[in-house]
Amino acid sequence: MPVLPRASAQTIDGAHAGWAAWCASRLAAVTAPTGDLALIETRWLPEGRQPSVADAGAGLPAGRTVTGVRRTDILTGEPEYALRFWDAHSPAIEHFERIDTFPFHPDWVIEATYSPAPDGRRIAFEHIRDHGDSRRLPVPGDIHLALDGTDYTLHAFDDDGTLLLVFGDPTNGAGTYGGGRFLFVQHTPDSERVVLDFNRAFVPPCGFSAQYNCPMPPRQNRFHLPVEAGEKLPVFRDGFTAY
Repeated sequence: MPVLPRASAQTIDGAHAGWAAWCASRLAAVTAPTGDLALIETRWLPEGRQPSVADAGAGLPAGRTVTGVRRTDILTGEPEYALRFWDAHSPAIEHFERIDTFPFHPDWVIEATYSPAPDGRRIAFEHIRDHGDSRRLPVPGDIHLALDGTDYTLHAFDDDGTLLLVFGDPTNGAGTYGGGRFLFVQHTPDSERVVLDFNRAFVPPCGFSAQYNCPMPPRQNRFHLPVEAGEKLPVFRDGFTAY
C-alpha cells in the first residue's frame, strides 16, 4: 500500500458517514432534467450574437429545456454565446444504469496544505474539444502534498467560488474515465489546510455527454500512482455509449 498523508480519524469518519448520501446525490444530479445526461445539443451562435432563450424554447416538446451559455473565444478573447438543449428523456438517460464507483477507502481522505497565489493568476488548461489549444483559468492558490514519497504542487481552479481539482492518474482509460476526473476541494478561507477526499472524485460532464468541453488535467495534476477511489465510469444498457 502506498504511503499517503491520511486525514484525522474524525475527518475520515465524517467523510465515510456522508459518502452514501453523496453517491445518491450524484445519481440525482446526472439524471436531472438539466443534468449531464440530458444535454443533447450545444449550438454556438455567429460571432457577436447573443442567444434568445425564450425564442429558442418556444414550442419545444414536453421534457425539453433550453438555456444559454457564454465562453471566451480561445483566439480573440471575445465573448461567444451558445444555446444548450436538454431532454429529460434523452437516449443517455433512458439507457443509463449506474455509475461504477470504488468502495470507500479511508486512506484516500488526505490532508494537504494550501498557499494563496496573487490575485488574477491564470493557468493554462487544455480542453477536450479545443484540438490541443488551452484556456487560461483562474487558479487562486496551490495545493501541496506528498504521495508515496513524491511531492506535488496541484493547481485547482476557481469554479464559481469553489476549488475544483482536475486530476489524472494511471487508472484513466484503464477502469476510470480516460480524460481524468474532477474533485471539489474542501477549503476554509484563510486556512492553510485542505482536505482532498478522493472518494468523492467524479466523472466530468464530458463523460456523460459529448456536448461538453471539459478541462483536462495539466501535467502537474497527474499522479504517478493509481487513485483507486471515487467514481470510475457511467454504465449504460443495451450497448449505448455517450459518444
